[in-house]
Amino acid sequence: MDTIFAQATASGRAGVSVVRLSGPTALEIGEKIAGALPASHHAAVRTIKTPSGGVIDRALVLPFHGPNSFTGEDVVEFHLHGSIAVVDAVLRLLSSFDDLRLADAGEFTRRALENEKLDLAQVEGLADLIDAETEAQRKQALRVLSGHLGDLVEGWRADLIRAAALLEATIDFADEDVPVDVTPEVSALLRGVAVQIEKEVEGSKVAERIRTGFEVAIVGPPNAGKSTLLNALAGRDAAITSEIAGTTRDIVEVRMDLDGLPVTLLDTAGLRVSDDQIEVIGVERALRRAAAADLRVFLVMPGDDLMMTPLPGDIVMHPKADLYPDAQDAVSGHTGLGVSTLVSRVTSELKNRSLAAGVATHARHRISMVAALEGLSQAQEIVAGGAEIYDIAAEELRSAIRSLESVVGRIGVENLLDEIFSSFCIGK
Repeated sequence: MDTIFAQATASGRAGVSVVRLSGPTALEIGEKIAGALPASHHAAVRTIKTPSGGVIDRALVLPFHGPNSFTGEDVVEFHLHGSIAVVDAVLRLLSSFDDLRLADAGEFTRRALENEKLDLAQVEGLADLIDAETEAQRKQALRVLSGHLGDLVEGWRADLIRAAALLEATIDFADEDVPVDVTPEVSALLRGVAVQIEKEVEGSKVAERIRTGFEVAIVGPPNAGKSTLLNALAGRDAAITSEIAGTTRDIVEVRMDLDGLPVTLLDTAGLRVSDDQIEVIGVERALRRAAAADLRVFLVMPGDDLMMTPLPGDIVMHPKADLYPDAQDAVSGHTGLGVSTLVSRVTSELKNRSLAAGVATHARHRISMVAALEGLSQAQEIVAGGAEIYDIAAEELRSAIRSLESVVGRIGVENLLDEIFSSFCIGK
């Protein structure tokens, strides 16, 4: 492979900026511009110089000898003073070497994958960690990056390989008397793996919401104070408020952090029957988006037509608590009365749901696991049919194993790699 380089920290003025090299000539080039390098995994201050002896900076130099590095290759990091001019000078110096080139987006991480330092699920966990905005997202991404999903998949794979081996042994000795009936052990292995995968599939839906954010829709009739409540929750004028009914026509979104959980609040159009064609479109959009949301907060007066039925976990509040001080479960975005209680209820509900989160965090993971479940279901039915058709069951097991292997990138994901790594910065 080529030796690559890039700035590993964000561009712009900073206290420290890191430039990273990786590849077969990384150590050699590091010595050419910084002199004798310290021992692997040890840092030392060195002077960065041009070929003519001009001083660019005094930097902390940190080499990593492969395969004991992030990429699995020889790596050198230069921790420079975070001046734009210093970084530009070092990047120009490195680009002058014929056997060195600027890294592509995510190329350092891609080399870590290719050198088996990370599996594909860990790569996705790293991307999620970089993008994490809340504490829950950080913890979840770190679990994936630490290899928890890969460990799960490897355990399932080992059990399925054991089951397939038992079936294959029976097939190989089909013409002989096999003293042991393998059906009970195979069936137990398949049931055990299927139960675990089903649990993870369900947990993946919650985990994906933690990664992308829960959606909470505020719904109710016109002039119920939905936009005023959204502004109170956001702490700013995110939505237009007016005494004129039907002011909100489109969905207004506000991103929030509720006790570590990422939440998008949705202010929707007032729900009512209308002759205004544009308002009708707004109501239809409100109903669709509210139905798709993870949680709904209804602001309704007694006797109001909700136009949709609250689901378990949804919250029904009496609006305009400032005008109805005796109302139960009332909230007012105008005065703030009941707002903290509403936030606590929303947070509590979403936190309870997040307890069911699994380790699989992407739709890709769930799709592969569902495909594996389909193969397991077929294999279980075939095994119950007797030893004469064990060969078909073994093939279904191999198909399930391949589906699981695609979760961690062992097979069948080449077409996804470019898309995944395109989201990384150049220095990662």
